[in-house]
Amino acid sequence: MSTAAQVLAICIAVMLAVVFVMESILYRHPRLYPLFLTKPTDFDAVRLWTVNVGWYNLTTAAALVIGVILAVNGHEPAGEALVTFTAAQHTFLAVVLVVTERRLWLNALMEGIPAAILLILML
Repeated sequence: MSTAAQVLAICIAVMLAVVFVMESILYRHPRLYPLFLTKPTDFDAVRLWTVNVGWYNLTTAAALVIGVILAVNGHEPAGEALVTFTAAQHTFLAVVLVVTERRLWLNALMEGIPAAILLILML
């Protein structure tokens, strides 16, 4: 795994950890309403998906970090497989996001472009 791929994987992991905090802890904050297309009357309805999606993002961040750690500690095939799958997963999920809700195109770009670049670096 190249150094560029390792650095990008860690950067994406940090980004996903920040998104976890926004989705699972801070989703009621007014500054995040536009990001999630929510309003205060939605909180009870969206709590289930925001918290769960947040945890998905945190475990995905962990997978990227573990993949890099494996790769640099002599388990390169396993680490590369984990990072490649995660990059492919988030590239696909970005497409799903924009197809599902076109108003979230910027969110999809922020999720998809780094993941697609990482996927290219891994292949």
